[in-house]
Amino acid sequence: MDIKKRNGQPEPYESEKIRNAVLCAFASVHQEPDRDRTDRIMALVEEKVCAAVKGRHSLSVEQIQDMVEQSLMEAGCYEALKSFILYRNERSREREVRQNLLRYFTDIPDMEPVLKEIQKKWTGSAYWLEHLLMKFSAFYKQEMTDKETLSALIQAAVELTTQEAPDWEYIGARLLMLRFKKELTAIEEKHQIRSFYEKLRFLTDEQLYGDYILERYSRDEIETCGQFLDEKRDQLFTYSGLELLLSRYVIRSRENIPLESPQEMFMGIALHLAMKEENDRLGWVKRFYHMLSTLKVTMATPTLSNARKPITSFPPAS
Repeated sequence: MDIKKRNGQPEPYESEKIRNAVLCAFASVHQEPDRDRTDRIMALVEEKVCAAVKGRHSLSVEQIQDMVEQSLMEAGCYEALKSFILYRNERSREREVRQNLLRYFTDIPDMEPVLKEIQKKWTGSAYWLEHLLMKFSAFYKQEMTDKETLSALIQAAVELTTQEAPDWEYIGARLLMLRFKKELTAIEEKHQIRSFYEKLRFLTDEQLYGDYILERYSRDEIETCGQFLDEKRDQLFTYSGLELLLSRYVIRSRENIPLESPQEMFMGIALHLAMKEENDRLGWVKRFYHMLSTLKVTMATPTLSNARKPITSFPPAS
């Protein structure tokens, strides 16, 4: 039997997911039911599922959740039932405001996962997306281009940043990174860049990367370093820090088009710093990259701006 998700896609029915949801409802009210009680609730749910599925190929998520509510009530678990109902209402509210925002960004498929992650990480009422939608609505105009619309959303997040709700600056950074990656991905697709080595090859051919990097490292070594890249570390940036890095330090074309991501920038600097190492060179690359990408070390402006670039910009490390 399949469960029809809210987006219409089917997925296999798994009773363990229902058990986990039930246990979470109890945990939210600081209760820990014994195995017999949990099995009794699950038996009630399974009984309802079996009765409802006759003559059907699937049930909806909402139908399954209704059955969980009924089973908790029949088992006399009223506190857990109340918590489960409140949880459903909260998730429904989150979905509604998320869908209202997504109507403005139909051409950005990655917007929904970013909004979901924001809702998952920042659960306090100060960070509800309703605030973002309201502020964004004050900036939005129908004649805006897609890029201007996304910029308005970023501006809304930044302007919500206060002493009481400082993490809106991190939310603004995630939205800014989404806009940046959309532009970068378009360039990579245009030039058929599919790997870190191909990125370095392209930048070197464009005379934006020093040829000494490809001379010192083999293709296999560079591809190995590409596996070290961790885009989750982009989430460590505040808006102001990310905006500075993207506008000043990542490599751009002569037409000011971005050509490398922040993580590729950190890796390029790490390659530059480690290229003269004779022992465990890739180990040193990984260490330098880790220190830079986790923001544990801040390099001086000349290094951030020029390391990995042609020798006329910055001499290789000695």
